[in-house]
Amino acid sequence: MSDREFGSNDDLSLPKATVQKIVTEILPPSSGLAFGKDARDVLIECCVEFITLISSEANDISEKESKKTIACEHITKALEALGFGEYVADIMEVANEHKEQVKGREKKANKLEQSGLTTEELLALQEEAFKDAAQRHG
Repeated sequence: MSDREFGSNDDLSLPKATVQKIVTEILPPSSGLAFGKDARDVLIECCVEFITLISSEANDISEKESKKTIACEHITKALEALGFGEYVADIMEVANEHKEQVKGREKKANKLEQSGLTTEELLALQEEAFKDAAQRHG
């Protein structure tokens, strides 16, 4: 994987506000510790570099296995190969939580499909609900 293929790291970043929120949760103002903008920017650069390193290694692993998509197992193998094996258990826990959340979303989508109502009937019910809400609140 080359920088030319995926763009340089200058093109990659993380949302500053989100990183600041995470840092504030870890270091609340009551701790008496400050985290300046320069420190936040360096943290973002380090995170992007780490993600790039893991992604590159995972991509190499997936290509060796003749896979076109990087799977969770490729990420865990990359972490272990690069000496970050202690993170694997936490990552697997988060990955499993994510899978459960996705299943919940699929069940909600299926609930609409299994209602037996046509799109037109669902739209009519929605319009009726909007009218009821408008009468109650306005």
